[in-house]
Formats: sequence, structure tokens, C-alpha cells
Amino acid sequence: MIKIGITIGDPAGVGPELILRLLPYLDPEKVYVVYGEKKVMRAVQKELGMDFPAQEVQNVQEVEEPGLYLVDLNVCDRERPEPSVTSGKVAVAYLGRAVADAICGRLHGILTMPLHKFWASRAGFSYQGQTEFLAKACNCRDYAMLMYSEKIKVVPFTTHIPLREVPQRVKKEEIVKKVKLVVREYAKLFGVEPSVGVLGLNPHAGDMGAIGQEDMEEILPAVEALKEEGYAVEGPLSPDSAFLREGLDLYLCMYHDQGLIPFKLLAFSEGVNLTLGLPFVRTSPDHGVAYDIAWRGVAQIGPSLRALKLCETIGERLCSRVENPHERRHRLAP
Repeated sequence: MIKIGITIGDPAGVGPELILRLLPYLDPEKVYVVYGEKKVMRAVQKELGMDFPAQEVQNVQEVEEPGLYLVDLNVCDRERPEPSVTSGKVAVAYLGRAVADAICGRLHGILTMPLHKFWASRAGFSYQGQTEFLAKACNCRDYAMLMYSEKIKVVPFTTHIPLREVPQRVKKEEIVKKVKLVVREYAKLFGVEPSVGVLGLNPHAGDMGAIGQEDMEEILPAVEALKEEGYAVEGPLSPDSAFLREGLDLYLCMYHDQGLIPFKLLAFSEGVNLTLGLPFVRTSPDHGVAYDIAWRGVAQIGPSLRALKLCETIGERLCSRVENPHERRHRLAP
């Protein structure tokens, strides 16, 4: 049985209601374990007039049949918490429990609902985001955040750091390492090695050094080195026109907004955050907690639904490759 964990995220945000709205799309042949407060889920159920027919369990090992289950840690002291240290504590606690189960091999994948970085940090969460926590928990030094949709696929080379620090991180060796990781992990998850467009850092990719030196001194040598090793890579591409090019499977962007702005513009209603480099599948909808519309049943379900289905599809694919090693070698052979 494929087992998918779903974390509640910040209970004051849209996570709880999105979990309820995903229920009609669950596969009756799979196991779904919601990591979240029973009292919160019951409260949002009443608020929206929806069912939540989950069977409560103490741990995933108890689950022997397909269906919907709930792991309740009883962290929250109220049915509907406000954005606060408490809501941050709930989000962090259930994320940690789900990740622990995934690391132990009890889950094939995790769908994480959004948490709020400010309140999570106030609750003791010392990571830039859920992706960084997952990588640390799994002892993964090499990982990447793939923003996935059918329309566009983007990997930020640097993520949640101040813009002034980005040029210091743009180094040939690190770009080469990141592209190799992305190609290897993408091939493992999707069965095909992608072509990669590497964006420049400066306007017009530096105009041959007229607008900054990083493009010529770090990015171009990285691309040339990768080409020499047989990777399908192009760059540095001028950031203002890179996304108009055809024939590239995904883009490596030098900083967060360079990639996330076009991604959200083109794929906000279906965008999925997929973490590359973990020993299990992790997806998340590409949006935040949306406190202003939470618990009203109006949040877009598209990103969460796409994240769930992508988690299921990749989980099944990886399981089939484990059961059929010959198939795995065939698909991943260069």
C-alpha cells in the first residue's frame, strides 16, 4: 500500500480546510495519514459543513488497510488558534512527526501544508523553511527546491537569503554541483534526464562583462564544464527573455524571485514545491498560509490537489522501481 502523510501546517491558515477539500480526491486503495489536531480538524469541519471521516491512530504502524487516518499529538489548546506562537508550534510539531515517520520508511511521501516562518521561528523553528528542515533531518547536504508545473519548472540556485548575499554564492563549483543534483534527482523521479537552462545573474547575463562579472567568470565556466561532461545545459541566459525559449525542461535561477515571479505568474493555480534529494517524496502547494481567507472555503485547491497527485504518482513510480530493479536500471541508464 502506498502511504501518504499530510501535515496540517499552520492551523490558523488554510491548511486544515484544504485537507478537508482534498478528501473527495483520495484514492480508496491508498493510505492517507493526516498529522494534525483532532479538535482543529473537527472545528473546521463544522465551519465548512464537511465530513472528516478519519480513524484516529497513535502511529502509522497500526495502519493495515487503505483509508484515512489521523495522528493527533494534542499540541493545541484551542479549536481555532489565531496566528501565534501556538499556531507555529502546532505546525512544527506535526511536520517533525511526519518527517520522522518518513525517514523510518513508514511513509512513501509527505504533502506539507504551509507554515508561517515568523510564528514557526517564535516557536523554536530555526530553519529558513520546511525544505531546509527536511534536508537537515535527512542529513542531505545536496538538495534543491523544484517548483513544478506542466507549464514551467524552476529551481532556485539560492533560496531564502538576502539579495545582497546572492553574488557571493554564485560560484562555478556550486552551480555544477546543483545542476548535477537536479538532473540526477529529476531522472530518478520522472525517468528522463532534463535539459537545463541556467539563467545569468545580471541584466542581459552581464553583457559580456559590461554589467557585472559573475556571468562570465562563474556561470559561463560552469555551463561549459557541464557541457563537456555531456549534460544538456544552456546558459548563461538573459533573465528577461530566458522563459521565452523553447526546448528546455527546467530553469536554474540564481535567486528566489528571479524564478518564482515567472513561475507564479504562469502557474499559480497549479504550482507544486517538490524537494529534490530526499530519501522520500515531499511536495507542498506553492502558496503561503493565507490567514486573511483561512477557514472560509475559498482558498484555491488546485496547488494542493496537484501536490497530492504528484506525491502519489512519484511514490508509486519509486515503489515499482524498487520491486523491479531491472526497470529502474533501464529508466535511469544514461
